[in-house]
Amino acid sequence: MNSLTPMNLDALIETAKAARLQAYAPYSKFQVGAALLVENGEVFVGCNVENLSYGLTICAERSAVFASVSAGKRRFTKLVIVSDSKQPISPCGACRQVLAEFNEDLEIISVNLQGETFQASLNELLPRPKAGILG
Repeated sequence: MNSLTPMNLDALIETAKAARLQAYAPYSKFQVGAALLVENGEVFVGCNVENLSYGLTICAERSAVFASVSAGKRRFTKLVIVSDSKQPISPCGACRQVLAEFNEDLEIISVNLQGETFQASLNELLPRPKAGILG
């Protein structure tokens, strides 16, 4: 994993915090923001967008991925997630699988508003994401 300097990590956390404030979460009231760093240093943001039909809801992580891919950027290096939770959250299974499509070794850093952090590689959270599918 590439390491970020504390200043760069702080900037990513602040970017994810700002994205969190854009979340549309009228049902759960649980706002999440994400900042996705790509190989060339660009950052793409995402927030959760809920729908009355919960299955149509999109998580902040996938929102950031889709923004990045829409801009032609597919080489992700780090993902920062910010939420207002007792403990830092982890990406859901659907987000893990989408992220694995692009970088199984992605570094994920989750932060709550109290400043607690959780850090893991995507491989730790979703081992063998393509086992049995591709041969």
